[in-house]
Amino acid sequence: MKLGVIGLPGAGKTTIFNALTRGDAPTGQRVNGRFDVLTAVVDVHDERVDRLTDMFHPKKTTFARITYTDIAGLKKGVGESGGMSGPLLNHLAGLDGFIHVVRAFESDLVPHPDGHVDAARDLAALDMEFLINDLVAVEKRLEKLRHGLERGAFKHNKAEAQTELKLFEGLHEALSAERPLRDLDLDDAQEKSLRGYGLLTLKPTLIVFNIGDDQAELSLDNDHKMTMITNLRGKLEMELAQLGAEGDEESLTMFMAEYGVAELSLDKVIRLSYDLMGLQSFFTVGEDEVRAWTVRRGATAVTAAGTIHTDLSKGFIRAETVAYDDLVAAGGLSQARTAGKLRQEGKTYIVQDGDVINVKFNL
Repeated sequence: MKLGVIGLPGAGKTTIFNALTRGDAPTGQRVNGRFDVLTAVVDVHDERVDRLTDMFHPKKTTFARITYTDIAGLKKGVGESGGMSGPLLNHLAGLDGFIHVVRAFESDLVPHPDGHVDAARDLAALDMEFLINDLVAVEKRLEKLRHGLERGAFKHNKAEAQTELKLFEGLHEALSAERPLRDLDLDDAQEKSLRGYGLLTLKPTLIVFNIGDDQAELSLDNDHKMTMITNLRGKLEMELAQLGAEGDEESLTMFMAEYGVAELSLDKVIRLSYDLMGLQSFFTVGEDEVRAWTVRRGATAVTAAGTIHTDLSKGFIRAETVAYDDLVAAGGLSQARTAGKLRQEGKTYIVQDGDVINVKFNL
């Protein structure tokens, strides 16, 4: 999973990025409006993986991973002044979702570029930039489809072109009404057909209000699909994350208790991101490796097999499956088999969160 940390200048993107990655990237030093990216890969810590490692004593343990990118180059008006640069748009389009950091903290040391803090205004401003980008892309495709149909350019696939035209007319209607495309009820085939157009408002978005240490959490009505809202005390969370990176668990525990932090932002954002993206974990176990894998909720056993390796999906025979809780309760795979908890599942089996799977295949 690749998530982009986005926001207007001065929102505290890099502070949040450091909190999520236990990094120490310099904050407040990047040039306004210039495309720039910081990248970090983070393990998705899962206590279930730790427990399975204790059970199987593998040579290697591999957690699922998330790639975070801190993206500079977004500012008000970027969608109107000739559009986003090619590298910026290409990077944004290649992400699975966004973590939209919105400034809600006051600071005399870091004045707001607009003179005063207004989280709702700033949230709407960047949303509008993405809407404008998508509207331009949709209008270009609509023009090409309409002219092509008028000239008979789609004579061999006219029905497909008419279907696509209807889809894009629906996209245009939503964007013109200032509705993000993630609000639409698109089926899998429609979503797949849109992947090459760089439509930014299609992407799931976690809105993070970056609040001050002593500031009350903000709330905002949210009626958009695939959108979540949370609050983080960015500066404090960055400092806590860096304590964790230094291995100072005693100080970390003390400061978390002092400031009433029940869950570090890294863990909180990962949990919310999995919910937002509709993801879940399954596991493979053995003497060589215990590993966590990520699939969408509702994925079939053959899809999960393909996540491990394409050969496993091509030659899929069956999946030996046991629920994590059942495996732990039984004490091992052989005990789970004896207890009747180890099942033989076919291609259409819907994988459940926490399933431990061994794929049988033949090529």
